[in-house]
Amino acid sequence: MVYKTVMNATEKTFERTLTYDKYTDPKVLEKEMELVFSKSWQLVGHVSQVEKAGAFFTADVANEPIIVIRGTDEVLRAFYNVCPHRATKLERNDSGQKKILQCMYHGWTFKTDGALNRAPNFRGEDAACVQDACLRPVRMEVQESLIFVNIDDDATPLAESYGDFFDRLSQFEFLSELKRTHRKSRVIKANWKAYIDNYLECDHCHIAHPSFVDTLDMKDYQITMCENYSIQGTVVKADKQYGEVDLNEAEMKGGTFFWLWPNLMLTIYPGPGNMASIEMIPIDHETTLAVYTYYFREDSLEDLSQDEIDLMTFAEQVRAEDIELVELEQIGFRSRAFNKGHYASSEQAIVQFHEMVLEALDE
Repeated sequence: MVYKTVMNATEKTFERTLTYDKYTDPKVLEKEMELVFSKSWQLVGHVSQVEKAGAFFTADVANEPIIVIRGTDEVLRAFYNVCPHRATKLERNDSGQKKILQCMYHGWTFKTDGALNRAPNFRGEDAACVQDACLRPVRMEVQESLIFVNIDDDATPLAESYGDFFDRLSQFEFLSELKRTHRKSRVIKANWKAYIDNYLECDHCHIAHPSFVDTLDMKDYQITMCENYSIQGTVVKADKQYGEVDLNEAEMKGGTFFWLWPNLMLTIYPGPGNMASIEMIPIDHETTLAVYTYYFREDSLEDLSQDEIDLMTFAEQVRAEDIELVELEQIGFRSRAFNKGHYASSEQAIVQFHEMVLEALDE
């Protein structure tokens, strides 16, 4: 998928944005679930969650229940979290460690490689009818310790889907040392695309994010569009710090912010080695579950240094400011005042995103 710019380079004019019904019409979200979320790679976890044999976690992708489990053979796999007998959701826990998975309905059990272990209500000659019954696998790939799944069996491989993104990400050498330290979520009263739009430009930063622009050098702030992703960021200003930490001497001396089609953002802030992922998961056409996951070298919040706590506080403040903006924006989307907006020349990353949405919806 390659985006098309809507700027007329000769006349220096700009097209209007997506029409606002794309943010308010439930039928649009129905198409997006089928044509965007069911056909794209979705971040579901981190290898630190499934280091031991039998360790698993569950997730939902495009309204499909998924389980990721490391087999007793040490192989990491993903399956639909659904029993092949009567379609019952198999594992109810968010995470854990098991040698055998059991369905609570009729007691069918499955090995960690997805093969049927026992079907108690199929005995004797009936047993032959279900001997090949197993959990249905889901495509899964791991890059830089991040676990992605795609429920489209024909999807392009993960690395090929995002050009040179994982090569760029691998340049942050500390990533291999990070663990999934903390996860939190928040319900946002806005369409999922509104938050992406907001993330993909920083024209609002001087107004909405005073601490952000006070810390980072906005004169050097750059946004670059790449193949199915974009990257933005800059360095810290001189003599800036979190608490007692001089950011000019920190492990990360700048901020780097990635967006990956369609709904994933990865942020690396100034300070000690860190990364955070932001996922925008639609609840309905005007409500979104924002999932924030922090990755540090430590296992839990209790183990974080003051430097890392200060970094999280900084990031949380910026996110709270963004959420207020997009919730106000959603009110305007429903208004009859206007049916679309305007692109500024500095908003080409939003243009890329919108073109990809329209291409996916075949519009």
